Amino acid sequence: QPGTIVFDAGNALNPNLVVIRIEIAELNFRVGSNLLRLVIASQVCDIDREAIGANRRDRPQPGLEVDVENWDDHFNTNVRGGFFCAQAVAPKMIERRFGRVVFISSQSGLIGIPGQPVYCASKGAIINLVRTLGVEWATYGITVNSVAPTFVETNLTRARLEQPEFRAFVLGKIPRGELATPEDIGHAVVYLASDEAGMVNCATLPVDGGWTAW
Repeated sequence: QPGTIVFDAGNALNPNLVVIRIEIAELNFRVGSNLLRLVIASQVCDIDREAIGANRRDRPQPGLEVDVENWDDHFNTNVRGGFFCAQAVAPKMIERRFGRVVFISSQSGLIGIPGQPVYCASKGAIINLVRTLGVEWATYGITVNSVAPTFVETNLTRARLEQPEFRAFVLGKIPRGELATPEDIGHAVVYLASDEAGMVNCATLPVDGGWTAW
């Protein structure tokens, strides 16, 4: 089974929201974008606000040790996957002359983190992609932005954050002295997807407790 579509009706941030989660068993950006096109073609719901959080488990490697597989895995998921999902929903947004596209980038796209050149490069690519698509689609009433979180303890980061030395490094970089939560990221996404953010375009909003201000 290449992938599944899951509909979640309402959540704590917005009870009127229908969240479409596309779960892909194997790393294949075409599967994700094709499933999204299937949702649009079925007319089961209108998509005028899209948050793109394509991500994969990070494989930290110093620059001299990076292999082609690691590079391709990051860029296929973070950049290609995100771009083609945005491309899939854009035509209907253009037709309605309204849309909000919010990518999940990372503070790693704004700064350099030793041992993570590929992850930093892929997230930096998203930030520039946001600028370009935002400029292209603005005339249709569409905004394109991204949220750049600091470290959040999830299934993808927990193993590294359980290492005392690495956790101390991370917390020492965040002036606030604590990790972000999924809710912190969600509130930022809800704002950028709102009507009130109509003049916010091509921007990246750090949710990093101040890390990128050093």
